[in-house]
Amino acid sequence: RRVLFDLSSGINAEYGQQQKGAQASNTPPTDVSRLNMRVGFIRSAKLHPDADGLYLEEIDCGEPEPRQVISGLVKHIPIEEMQQRPCVLLLNLKPAKMRGIMSHAMVMCASTPEKVEILAPPAGSKPGDVVTVEGFTGTPDAQLNPKKKVFEAIQPDFLVSPEGHALYKGVPWKINGDFVTAQTMRGCGIK
Repeated sequence: RRVLFDLSSGINAEYGQQQKGAQASNTPPTDVSRLNMRVGFIRSAKLHPDADGLYLEEIDCGEPEPRQVISGLVKHIPIEEMQQRPCVLLLNLKPAKMRGIMSHAMVMCASTPEKVEILAPPAGSKPGDVVTVEGFTGTPDAQLNPKKKVFEAIQPDFLVSPEGHALYKGVPWKINGDFVTAQTMRGCGIK
């Protein structure tokens, strides 16, 4: 009996290892390819009705309807500079309610504690154009699972180069072959 028990638990253990290996191989890598980042065009921005530090924006992402986005940029960017301008958006975050209003994307910005600038797509970009990073060619998640903290794991590797280019692990973000840039900020993070 003891031999049979050991044998069957060994088989089960081996089978369990095979199952874990199969699951691991189906798990996409935690890298920038999981993020759906695209060009957006901020059609309009106004102050959030229930929060002094937030803007409520209507952003064209190249989809049939514009997205409503809430951004905490009031202290950093004057409202006049939030109107009729291109930007880079992260589209596959789970929509989140911010002070009672749903936000359906995040505006990507060069950022330090003192200063924030909206990242600029290259001239000629259109809403919906995709941000690519050479060497990272996976498929973006339909929606990032907030419990898995995928964005939080990837974001520390975002940086603005000395030339003003947005980078992931030292590789430039590009749209249609041209660089995504910060206006004036250098050597800082991206959020």
